[in-house]
Amino acid sequence: MHTEQLSPRYADIDLWQPADILDAMIEGQLASVAAVRAARQSIEQAALAIEARLRKRGRLIYAGAGTSGRLAVQDGAELMPTFSWPPERLLLLLAGGEAAMTQAVEGAEDDVARATELIGEHDIGPADVLIAVAASGTTPFTLTCLREAGRRGALTVGIANNPGTPLLAAAEHPILLATGPEPIAGSTRMNAGTAQRITLNLLSTLVMIRLGRIYRGMMVEVQACNAKLAKRRERMVAHLTGQSGAPVRDALQRANGSVKLAVLLLQGCELEEAEAVLERVGGRLRAAIDHLAKHGAPKLEATKNRR
Repeated sequence: MHTEQLSPRYADIDLWQPADILDAMIEGQLASVAAVRAARQSIEQAALAIEARLRKRGRLIYAGAGTSGRLAVQDGAELMPTFSWPPERLLLLLAGGEAAMTQAVEGAEDDVARATELIGEHDIGPADVLIAVAASGTTPFTLTCLREAGRRGALTVGIANNPGTPLLAAAEHPILLATGPEPIAGSTRMNAGTAQRITLNLLSTLVMIRLGRIYRGMMVEVQACNAKLAKRRERMVAHLTGQSGAPVRDALQRANGSVKLAVLLLQGCELEEAEAVLERVGGRLRAAIDHLAKHGAPKLEATKNRR
């Protein structure tokens, strides 16, 4: 496996000057970005397939072990505050459980029995998407999660840093990040980890954009879990409506903090009308604004009957 190979170039890295070590490692990080760029088409295809499955109310599942698993879990965990992704539609499967986020759990990455159990316990099936990440492409826990999820009909995406590996062969959408040997042989927290982190970020963000959770470059689904985000939410509504101050704060209060609903309220909708038009267009604010411009507010009785 390329990620395990000792590179002659770095054989004497412990004798180099600090500046030379840093230069070499920075170069490796830039190579990681290039590896992601080379995988752009695979990332795009995977994102479009994920979007289609999640539009049917499926769950998004991340699976991995060690560094790869921690990166996967981190990406998944960030979807809730950033995009208000529903927690009941997110599963984070890390070999060794929560304890493995901060320490190595002996034997966890080899525990195929636990991987099989987890897929069964959560009743993963055709409505769901599983993203499995393993630098080696061979990690037993991760590979078993992906295979079992695929056997049950889930859409599977495999991210690995070695070509021709079982994870990529088993995935419906394989993403190869060819980062090659590490400056420190086998330390995939470096180049491989950087490429994985970028890919996960791009993949999930593209999916969220496609699902209408971004509007005009802004996180219109953000959860205001602190003062900074509350101010950001208020600034977004002000920017999108051209209003400010008390009307914006009042609209956000009436909308229970929803930026999308607050924008529609400030365009003259009543709360139930705003909720109805957003439901009609799948939660996409741009489409809701266009609908209101063309057709006005929906008839609430018709909307209720359609439900």
